[in-house]
Amino acid sequence: MTREERAGVTLTNLDEPLFSGAGAAKRDLVDYLDAVSDRLIPVLAGRALSVIRVLRGQAPFMQKNTPRYAPGWVRTVPLWAETSRREIRYPLCDDRRTLLWLANQRAVEYHPMLVLAGQWDRQTHLIVDIDPAAATPAAFRQGVLATHLIREALAGAGLAGAVKTSGAKGLHVFVPVAPGPSIEEVAAATRAIAVRAERLDPGLATTAFIREDRGGKVFLDSTRAGGATVVAAYSPRARPGVPVSFPVGWGEIDSISPSDFTVHTASALVAGADPWADGMPAPQVLSPDLIEEGRAIPVARVQAMHEGKRRARARRGG
Repeated sequence: MTREERAGVTLTNLDEPLFSGAGAAKRDLVDYLDAVSDRLIPVLAGRALSVIRVLRGQAPFMQKNTPRYAPGWVRTVPLWAETSRREIRYPLCDDRRTLLWLANQRAVEYHPMLVLAGQWDRQTHLIVDIDPAAATPAAFRQGVLATHLIREALAGAGLAGAVKTSGAKGLHVFVPVAPGPSIEEVAAATRAIAVRAERLDPGLATTAFIREDRGGKVFLDSTRAGGATVVAAYSPRARPGVPVSFPVGWGEIDSISPSDFTVHTASALVAGADPWADGMPAPQVLSPDLIEEGRAIPVARVQAMHEGKRRARARRGG
């Protein structure tokens, strides 16, 4: 058994494969997270954290509740989960020691909430998730074109954002929001931006939440709000090759591929820089007109739920 100690954390089984198809050992995950810890921790700090772990011989699974065996120095925040009717103690990853402990638990992916702990009514960023129809280079190119539509829609509303790869097949645009609007208002503004972008090129992009209604177009997902999570910038993904969700400049997205950023390559790309922090605009004010525009747009998940029920009744002949 390969053992090592860093920051008071005992690391074990470092030379074992991370998971089948990873092309990486557990050591590669630990070394990468340690190398980018001063960039990743500010993104995670103070936010209830869900992680995706990959234990030996098991499928990846999301873990929200901090294990009882966690060291006492791992800070947690309790939050009532309405769906499971129980209190969950989410971990807070505020320091290198906690990040290394999570890495040793084979936590590959890091999904912080969009709100800070103790400020549950304030969403810090407006987020649009750009989701291409397939995980192919051609589909990713379509996703990049759709990301430019989001940028144009934001500019039309007097807003600016930062962009990163999702580490999977798409991209994320983050717009920091100045204090003031409620979560419902941020969600409404997000819907308005997505619909404005869709109208710029309806042959390329769609806001249709039901997959079979998208017609192979790029999905502009405006549903990341409130208690939702989004994979963090610099977080690895539990996918073949262990890609990383990586920040890119607006002038770079036309020439990059998701495979450019992995646990083997990404740490060298941030040497001496923090492209996510450097590219993030200052918090911005959402205009009342944009919020009211979004309030007139149905919430995608709710609309899809009602439409699904209607279609089910139609299939039954009711």
